[in-house]
Amino acid sequence: MNVNKSDITLLGENDPLLLLEADLIPILITASGVTIDDLTITSDIPYAKEFIQVGANNVSLLNNTIYGPSQVLPMSNWVVNRAVVSQVGISNILLEGNTFYSLRTGMYINPNTTGAINNNVVYNTKGGFLVDRAFTTFLGNSWGIPPNEFDIVLLAGTTMGPPYNNIPALKAANNNATISDQR
Repeated sequence: MNVNKSDITLLGENDPLLLLEADLIPILITASGVTIDDLTITSDIPYAKEFIQVGANNVSLLNNTIYGPSQVLPMSNWVVNRAVVSQVGISNILLEGNTFYSLRTGMYINPNTTGAINNNVVYNTKGGFLVDRAFTTFLGNSWGIPPNEFDIVLLAGTTMGPPYNNIPALKAANNNATISDQR
């Protein structure tokens, strides 16, 4: 589904379940001001794709549950399925109140993406949030069981300055997050 109309809300009512049964990206957001709220999304088998790709500014992903089917350990052998991926240079993305689990990655945050990632629950991933030279803030995120290998991963090339200059504060602001600092 290409969400290409600005300033609309896709609102899940009556607990809808979107079940991916094909090797494709089910939701591509290409218009600004879009909100995706209260959807549950999964797949029949793990596909090496993201469930939601954000390709526009001012997008909000709120109160969604996105999870993959079980995969056999170790996590390093898991199919690279992700809840969310931002395209390069996306501004003002908001992820709030979402739950992501049983995925290789909760969100891959591409270079120069800005925004806020607040009060989400992520567990059973190799990396909850992968920051690749992006500038998103994190606040109030928590981590379920089974735990993530790492909750927040700061990939090589990511700024040493704000908002990632104080790792102890980042950890504390996100319920004792495990942080892999690869910079």
